[in-house]
Amino acid sequence: MPAITENMTINEVIKLHPGTMKVFSKHKVDSCCGGAQSIATASAVAGADVRQVVEELNNVAESKK
Repeated sequence: MPAITENMTINEVIKLHPGTMKVFSKHKVDSCCGGAQSIATASAVAGADVRQVVEELNNVAESKK
């Protein structure tokens, strides 16, 4: 089961896995002011593919275990 889902907030993900900030930056997803939003909402606002973002976030999270 993936550790990170599109319904999690950006702040929640960064708190659990600080290395994920680079994924949000890469996809231009606002991880500062938009941190209280879900990954799905923030990705949509940024015009990013939420499935791709979540996949990359999980890859980063898994690589740190």
